[in-house]
Amino acid sequence: MPEKNHNMQKYIFQLVTAIAACLLSACSVSPSLPVFGASFPDWLFCLIAGVMATWCLHLILVKKNKRYFAPHIIGYPLLTALIAMVVWLLIF
Repeated sequence: MPEKNHNMQKYIFQLVTAIAACLLSACSVSPSLPVFGASFPDWLFCLIAGVMATWCLHLILVKKNKRYFAPHIIGYPLLTALIAMVVWLLIF
């Protein structure tokens, strides 16, 4: 019986080690795009796309006199983050 317990402990240790190795591994290549000789992170382009899309949506809503995002200080940053994350998922 002690040998069975030792095998189980060994199995658990190997499993924990494998999970830790997977969680601690880093990206092999950093996600960045070269623009005019400088490398910029991908999330920066996604954030710019989110801000531009939110700004365009704001202009459309103002023109139609709609007020969908009532507390603007909360609604527009959340909309920007949502659009940036969707761009990240679709492009990168």
